[in-house]
Amino acid sequence: MPHDPLTQAEVLLEGFLALETPEGFRAELIEGEIVVTPPPDGDHEDYIGLIVDQIARCSRLAMQFAGNKGLKLRSGGGCPKNHAIPDGTFAPMDQRLFRGAEPWMPCDGVALVVEVTSSKPQADREAKRRCYARGTIPLYLLVDREESSVTLFSDPEGADYRQRCTIPFGKPLALPDPFAFELETGDFV
Repeated sequence: MPHDPLTQAEVLLEGFLALETPEGFRAELIEGEIVVTPPPDGDHEDYIGLIVDQIARCSRLAMQFAGNKGLKLRSGGGCPKNHAIPDGTFAPMDQRLFRGAEPWMPCDGVALVVEVTSSKPQADREAKRRCYARGTIPLYLLVDREESSVTLFSDPEGADYRQRCTIPFGKPLALPDPFAFELETGDFV
């Protein structure tokens, strides 16, 4: 029985899902491009740890954290669904969103994603920001090590966020509900 030929997007998605990366590396499919990144350095993980600790201690609503959780997100144009792996993903604890989730889960219910820039900062600043906005993830926190700043993107619409607040390392950053506290960045310096 003849089959319809696969589209380029379907071939790309199948190839991506079959990809085997070396231990510690991670592969993402972002806006039609396969991106493979090496394991993060210690400073990268230190920033993530500082954020996780503050959210665990200060968030108005109890949050569950997943590091490197695969998310399936809407794409633009003829690209297959984006498959992004944020450095950190937060969801309300009462939802137990990660329990029983597939390796690549939908982003419904995610409250915040976090990225800390590393070898390819433009991907975090632009392509991943657009992916998270298309997925209607309410908040995207970007720790930009090259710029020594933290940016909170909020109010997703279409392929971007309508609001952004950037502060230099050392200043507090107000996180809105459901977090409702000021993220201290003094230790980021």
